[in-house]
Order: sequence, then C-alpha cells, then structure tokens
Amino acid sequence: MATIAVLPGDGVGPEVIREAVKVLKAAGARFGIPLEYEQGVVGGAAIDQEGAPLPPQTRSLCTASDAILFGAVGGPKWDNLPVDCRPERGLLALRKELGLYANLRPVKLFAPLIDASPLKREVIEGVDLMVVRELTGGLYFGEPKGISPAENGHGERAVDTLIYTTSEIERIARFGFQIAAQRRGRMTSVDKVNVLASSQLWRRVVIGMARAFPDIELDHMLVDNCAMQLIRDPRRFDVVLTENTFGDILSDEAAMLAGSIGMLPSASLGSGPSLYEPIHGSAPDIAGHDTVNPLGTILSAAMLLRHSLRHEPAAAAIETAVSRVLEAGYRTADIRQPGSTLPVGTAQMGDLVAEHLMTG
Repeated sequence: MATIAVLPGDGVGPEVIREAVKVLKAAGARFGIPLEYEQGVVGGAAIDQEGAPLPPQTRSLCTASDAILFGAVGGPKWDNLPVDCRPERGLLALRKELGLYANLRPVKLFAPLIDASPLKREVIEGVDLMVVRELTGGLYFGEPKGISPAENGHGERAVDTLIYTTSEIERIARFGFQIAAQRRGRMTSVDKVNVLASSQLWRRVVIGMARAFPDIELDHMLVDNCAMQLIRDPRRFDVVLTENTFGDILSDEAAMLAGSIGMLPSASLGSGPSLYEPIHGSAPDIAGHDTVNPLGTILSAAMLLRHSLRHEPAAAAIETAVSRVLEAGYRTADIRQPGSTLPVGTAQMGDLVAEHLMTG
C-alpha cells in the first residue's frame, strides 16, 4: 500500500487537487494499485490553523509518505507577513528538508491545443521539451537575505544572495544528462556567464560533467537569449538545464507553448519522497469558481505514478485520457477557443478524464 500525502494548500489548490485525487483513484481501480491518501495543511491554510506555513505534523506526514501531491500556496491575505513567514516558505522548506533538488517540468503540446497557444501553429507544432531546474540553491535560499536600513540612513537596503557550489551543480547536471539520454540526446545549459560568477562556475562544472556523457549533444545559452529562442524556435530544445530562478521564469514562459500554464505538471525529485504539483500558483481571483484548469495537476499525478510508484502503464493511461478529452473538444476557460469547443468547469474536466481512463 502506497501512501500519498495530499497538501491542497490555498486558493485554487484544493480544487485542482480534488480532481487529481479523483483521477488517481480511477487509475488505482483500473490497474489494481493500492493507494491511501493522508491530507495535511501547508501554506496560508497552515498559517491560519497552526501558525506556521509548514507545521511539524505536515513535515512528519510528508517524510513518512511514498509521494506528495501538492496544490498551490499563497494569496493576498498573507502578503503583509515577513518574507520568511509567508505561505511560499512552506513549499521552499519542504523542498529543502526532503532534499528535492531536481525539478522536472515537461512542456508538451497536446495536438488538439495547437490553436490555444498565442503563438503561430508553424512555430509550436510538435513542441516537446523538458526543463530540468535546480531547486534547492540560488537566490531563493542564499544567505544573507533580508531588508534593513540603508547604511547612509536614507531608505532601506534589500539583499538576496545567489550561491551555488560545485557539488550542487554536479548533481543537477548529472540528472539533466541522464534525462537527455532518455529523450533525444540534446541538452541546453542556461546561464548568465557574461555577468554572474555563479554562472561562470555553473558552465565550467557542466562542461566537466559532459565528459561522462559523450553521446549527449551539449550547448550553452545565455538566459535572455533562451527566453527569446523559446518563442522564436522552441522545437530546437530537448532538455533545458537551468538554475533555480532562471528555471522558474523560463518554464512559466514555456507554458504558453502548451497553450496555458494550467497544462503544465511538475515533479520535484531528490533524496526524499518526491513532490508533484502544477506549476501555476494559487490564483485567488478565481478560487471557488469552478473555472481553474485541473489538467496540470492531473498530469502531475501521472508523473507521480511514473517516477515514485514506477507504474508506467497507469501514468501513460492518464496522459492518454487527457489527450482524448481534449480531442473530444472539452475545454476549461484558459484553453477555450470560442465557437469551436465545449466549455466545462474544473470538476467536470476531472470527471471526464476519470471516465476516459476507466473505459480505456
């Protein structure tokens, strides 16, 4: 029996998690996978209930589970809290504590959504790339960090520190090369080597690691150029290896290649139980309206089956079910083409995927 820690979080998190669990239960029933679900609080919901974004009982639940299904955290309700106490710190602390250093963000265009993207059909047709993002280093975790009075007595001074070590870069680079070996054998390492010392180390270490993977075609790209090429020629990319902040930004940009940020799943892997979540945020403005797209979270559940439970048939079946629902014309608001598609809400989209999954 595999235990899944379910952390809905804030905003639309509970809505998309509900649909992902619905589909996971359907997959478990179809393929005979014994699963149990234990729910915990995180983010703003945890601050309200327990006074901290990642309370001890949630830490214990995640550590004892086989995998974690995560919704989203944050919202304007908690915007005035100090940075170290805000809902997002719960997710960052969980990644750090569990050693989840590698974030996989697949960007694949489902053929029925080719007209949902704002980009031209001839640019995005056939897009299939993987962003491999380092997850526990860089600006989000570096110390010192904070806001203090300016030394000249005028205003304030804000500091964020970007730190990477050789070992941190080596392990994410090795992971990226291994993913590239399972795909089309190409990897683009993204940095800002012309400005940042951390990027100079990054590039040097990646080049050194490449010697262990002679069959992988490696190239290097400055982050600003990568942002442009993702829109100009996205099919040139196979695996995109990035540090933490660059990967966060570039993968959100790449979401437009797939039609919507609501379509993108992610997996955070490392030494502890892996965590699966959509890449979108808590979207408090649409929370509770049954309009958010749950497919990114449902596809994250497929990644959970693939990477944590090693059940490829069930993972592939979920992805096929999503494709068939889209082929049938069903769309949530973010991917709808007026006059040519069938509008559905969050819950109905989850129902449709679960039904297609069960009928094969």
